[in-house]
Amino acid sequence: MPHRLSVVVATPAHTGLRGPLSYQSESTLVPGTLVRVPLGKREVLGVVWDGQDSPTPEGIEERSVTAALDALTPMTQAWRKLVEFSAGYYQRGLGEVALAALPPQLRDLDAVQLARRLKRSRPDAGPMNAAEADAPALTSQQQAVLVQIAGAIAKPANPGKPFLLFGATGSGKTEVYLQATAAALADDPQAQVLIMVPEINLTPQLLGRFVQRFGAGQVVAMHSGLTPPQRLASWLAAHAGLARIVLGTRMAVFASLPQLRLIVVDEEHDPSYKQQEGARYSARDLAVLRGRLQSAPVVLGSATPSLESWQASETGRYERLAMPERIGAGALPEVRLVDMNLQPKRTLLAPALVEAIAKRVTLGEQSLIFLNRRGYAPVLACTACEWKSDCPHCSTFRVFHKIDRTLRCHHCGLSERVPRACPSCGNVDIAPVGRGTEQLEEQIAELLGSVSAPGADGQPRAVRVARIDADSTRAKGALEAQLARVHSGDVDVLVGTQMVTKGHDFRRITLVAAVNPDSALYSSDFRAPERLFSLLMQAAGRAGRDAARAGSSQMWVQTWNPQHALFDALRRHDFPAFAAGQLKEREAAGMPPFGFQALVRAEARTQTAAQAWLQAARDGAQGLDPSGQVLLYSPVPMGLQRVADVERAQLLVESPSRPALQRFLASWQEVLLALREPGLIRWAVDVDPLAV
Repeated sequence: MPHRLSVVVATPAHTGLRGPLSYQSESTLVPGTLVRVPLGKREVLGVVWDGQDSPTPEGIEERSVTAALDALTPMTQAWRKLVEFSAGYYQRGLGEVALAALPPQLRDLDAVQLARRLKRSRPDAGPMNAAEADAPALTSQQQAVLVQIAGAIAKPANPGKPFLLFGATGSGKTEVYLQATAAALADDPQAQVLIMVPEINLTPQLLGRFVQRFGAGQVVAMHSGLTPPQRLASWLAAHAGLARIVLGTRMAVFASLPQLRLIVVDEEHDPSYKQQEGARYSARDLAVLRGRLQSAPVVLGSATPSLESWQASETGRYERLAMPERIGAGALPEVRLVDMNLQPKRTLLAPALVEAIAKRVTLGEQSLIFLNRRGYAPVLACTACEWKSDCPHCSTFRVFHKIDRTLRCHHCGLSERVPRACPSCGNVDIAPVGRGTEQLEEQIAELLGSVSAPGADGQPRAVRVARIDADSTRAKGALEAQLARVHSGDVDVLVGTQMVTKGHDFRRITLVAAVNPDSALYSSDFRAPERLFSLLMQAAGRAGRDAARAGSSQMWVQTWNPQHALFDALRRHDFPAFAAGQLKEREAAGMPPFGFQALVRAEARTQTAAQAWLQAARDGAQGLDPSGQVLLYSPVPMGLQRVADVERAQLLVESPSRPALQRFLASWQEVLLALREPGLIRWAVDVDPLAV
């Protein structure tokens, strides 16, 4: 007699089916078993689930499981609970979250192919080489921190209480991660460790260190840059327990790690841990939950923790571990503020800063100049009329790229050749307005044209300027090649966006300069000062990491607001003071982490349609909050109102109570799913949004 099973599949959002579906099976399959099942006219991957399934719609025959992938062990209960929480908390379908975490290629493999892939996923690199590679003796502060983490690994008395590792840049957090990993693997012969980084470009450097310490067969990577076969191989190795260490970006938080014993979230403050499409989850927050579900200690590391994590450590929910000093004789760089109000008009770099960079060049040292705006100029404008290089499809400008003489929209991708004359009035005098990294690279080379650097043969040579941003590193392997040039000393001055301000261990850089960081001070987003302070502290941390060169390292900041409290805290490298001020302001305003938020975003063919749908959603929320603790604001256009001819609007929901907000959002889902509006393209709920 056929058995009735609850199976989770990725159902289309418009169906409103968010739970498991009912299928028949000739055999009993335990929860967590991966199966292939029919859905509509397709065959899809599914997961046998616990609990109640969604009823089969009336008039539709209950269908049968096509095949079970019984060569694979079932997904663990802890993994299923992680998925269930994520789907509920972030207001998404259970199948959407569960299936996004699995390699799509699993759906297409028969039993023979799956067995072959499992065989290939076995590491063939011999035992770990951790015992053979001793990296350096620990400092006293590293040792003290490691003792506490290792103690939690050996006896996880309170796995629900994460560690917040508050360590200065250059204090040796990575070595702590390496030795904590070694402790976890030594404590249990089957133990697995999850190491998370915020961005793909930080993966190769850290992956290299873990492979060097533990062996290539012990470590796999998981990030969106992998090919489907690579992703499948990494997933199978982790799921089977063959890979002891998984190193990846936010998607790795859902990796199948049945023997997980330690989780590390490096640069835990980084907004890249928040998914911005589909299920808008925070991988950092889910890592904390996963540690609790699998009794695995969680280490959140940062020199500038998120204010949510900092507040949690202030109240005792997180245990704070501090490493305030750099390794060796290295000192944090001296911070110098340049008041741009006192500089001549149109000054790119203050004369004193140019002189300081030139001095570093003559000493054979490197400088990093940071500007978080790529391209040559953010806009082209006509000097005779009001024409500017607007994007016809987005409510923004197309950026001027001088290298290929194009105007490019960085949002919809539209690219066109620069016109010979103004399209509006025919004036040939159209000029760049503002500066990007391309222009900065060009002008620094001009400013340092008369400076000589010491060559390898002892003879003077010209200054070498390089640029690292999303444009210069687009080709495969370009980023690695550029970073290798910097590390080898083949670059004197490095110009870059925020890509180069965090996570990189540049040993020769002794001067860092931020050219134009003030825009964040005027942002309507209450998180903007936090992001700016973190970015500047991380940028400063690239300077003086080599103790032999650290004594005179500097961080220069060109600002129109030198008296701002943010820059005062930056000068003193005083994150606690900055955090205290920000938390006081947020508490008074009821902002996170003292209040809780969600955004409902709508995209439509017109702004009127987008806002009308949101207003209908707001009207339909009447009576859904008996506690009276949930506040709904009126719909407004998003900051970037139009992208690729799609109009965007949002509605903010706030509450001082997280449970009250969650209850409201859950009951509101039925209202949202039932709403229809002509011209509506899509809508989404974003819980704990990072940009409001």
